[in-house]
Amino acid sequence: MQLTAIATAIPDVLILEPKVFGDERGFFFESFNAKAFAQATGCQSQFVQDNHSKSAKNVLRGLHYQIQNPQGKLVRVVQGEVFDVAVDLRKGSKFFGQWVGVHLSGENKKQLWVPEGFAHGFVVLSDSAEFLYKTTDYYAPEYERSLLWSDPAIGIEWPIDGEPKLAAKDVAGKLLADADLFA
Repeated sequence: MQLTAIATAIPDVLILEPKVFGDERGFFFESFNAKAFAQATGCQSQFVQDNHSKSAKNVLRGLHYQIQNPQGKLVRVVQGEVFDVAVDLRKGSKFFGQWVGVHLSGENKKQLWVPEGFAHGFVVLSDSAEFLYKTTDYYAPEYERSLLWSDPAIGIEWPIDGEPKLAAKDVAGKLLADADLFA
């Protein structure tokens, strides 16, 4: 598998671009290969769970993280387009409180590696989007936390007009100043 890793403003968060083979019949690419992932990222993570969501335009999911049993996430979109965001919640990081955002779509086939210690979220830009992600630990609702998507201390520049559609847990997300953080 040919996989290119592209650094973001936070070096631990990586954009991954697989080699896509296409012709008039369609396309083919390996969406995951453990050996290629380890070579491209330097991470020896083992994925234990796959998740798939479908959301309508302007749905914003996040910013989620698990304070215990933290999850690294390898995310991608198979239909539609999202703006995907990772926020560094590692107190000892020089990037603490900073964010990176990437457009992921079924068209561009990019993936984003979000390691443990980050809050993660996305907003749907197309009429709908199907979002897939692999996680390095199991979902543990008792440890799940939500960081407020609109916290001015973080200042995420969400590319949306108006208010997003949110779940109750995301409306109740905490400000960075009040959030549980990673050491």
